[in-house]
Amino acid sequence: MIEEIRKKFADNQFELSKHATDQSIIRNIRIQEIKEAVLVGKIIEDYPDDKYGASCLISGLTQKKRPIHLQCSYPSRPLLKIITLYEPDRTRWSDNFNQRRNDNE
Repeated sequence: MIEEIRKKFADNQFELSKHATDQSIIRNIRIQEIKEAVLVGKIIEDYPDDKYGASCLISGLTQKKRPIHLQCSYPSRPLLKIITLYEPDRTRWSDNFNQRRNDNE
């Protein structure tokens, strides 16, 4: 599925939800950084039964090594929808940002 998502990004067949747009502005995450993160990223969580539609969480690094997480719809939609995006909190995620830390750590 990640290859299909990458193709949607390469073909500019994606859109940001209002929430994702707001978050990209607040967190100063540019579209180019999103594309860079998806290009090398991987799916770290899958939400096939999400109430807003099937989606997944992708973790990737920009060319400047900035970690980015983005939740997006499955690539079966004509336009891939980015639901939210953020720079993961180092205290809540493993060192490679691909796994949530236990509350006990």
